[in-house]
Amino acid sequence: MATRDRFGRRLIQLYVGLTLYGTSSALLVRSGLGLEPWGVLHQGLARLTGLTIGVVSIIVGAAVLLLWIPLRQRPGLGTVSNVFLVGIAMDGTLALSPDVRSLAVRLPLLLAGIVLNGVATGLYISARFGPGPRDGLMTGLHRRTGRSIRSMRTAIEVAVVATGFVLGGTVGIGTLLYALSIGPLAQLFLRVFDVPPASGGSTVVAGGQPRRAILRR
Repeated sequence: MATRDRFGRRLIQLYVGLTLYGTSSALLVRSGLGLEPWGVLHQGLARLTGLTIGVVSIIVGAAVLLLWIPLRQRPGLGTVSNVFLVGIAMDGTLALSPDVRSLAVRLPLLLAGIVLNGVATGLYISARFGPGPRDGLMTGLHRRTGRSIRSMRTAIEVAVVATGFVLGGTVGIGTLLYALSIGPLAQLFLRVFDVPPASGGSTVVAGGQPRRAILRR
């Protein structure tokens, strides 16, 4: 694959993936059966502040990105794009989709949201434009503290879920199902959407894309 074609494909994967990630998060919200860990926090803060969940996601993402500075993490194009595009796509999807009450509709929405999240994760990570701000926080803390990635991820996500739940975020069967399935799903779609890196690399990619760190649950 020519370098220019490869770069174009990576850009498309990045922005399609981030858009689908926001869409998948919105489907989980509409299902009302439980959100992914950071989604619980975003929803809780949205209910507390009166802001939309997408705007809260952007604010939290930007705040987490600031924490990269003392951790000496280097963001990439995908990192910065993640902060804004996921929240925008989430609010757009929620604005276009109606509230649902029937479990016969909510359950398929939950399952579709989880699978779509796996597709989205495979797309944007395979693009190799840098990890999202929340994943970078985890890997940065791992490098600075020497603690395992598994323990850092667990500590961060337990704190995030607990805080979000106290603030009114939705924790349910969907939260558990997401935690159990997103790793295998994302790993599958990483293989599907993998773009072999160019031999010369790229100047806009943050070095050391931590695939195992992002997917290990």
